[in-house]
Amino acid sequence: MEWTFTGDVIEWRGPAPYLFVAMTQEDSEELKEEARGLIYWGQVPVHVTIGDTEFTTALFSKDGRYLVPVKAAVQRAEAIGEGSVVDVVLRLNVARTP
Repeated sequence: MEWTFTGDVIEWRGPAPYLFVAMTQEDSEELKEEARGLIYWGQVPVHVTIGDTEFTTALFSKDGRYLVPVKAAVQRAEAIGEGSVVDVVLRLNVARTP
């Protein structure tokens, strides 16, 4: 299954600032249902495409919505910063290894 959405790049501060794109509440609920059996430690392994850049990562839930981490290499390759609006294509990574 594939999800395609457009979202604002947001910053969430932890030990260092990180950039994310939040899925909609509806898409997050659908993804959670589809990802049963793949979720580990509350995270969901996925393949992501932003612009011309493809990468793998793990989503985690915050306030009922899944957040897509935007890796630093992706930020550089796609000239993404906080406040950017990006198109995201996301697929479950069913081939992950434990």
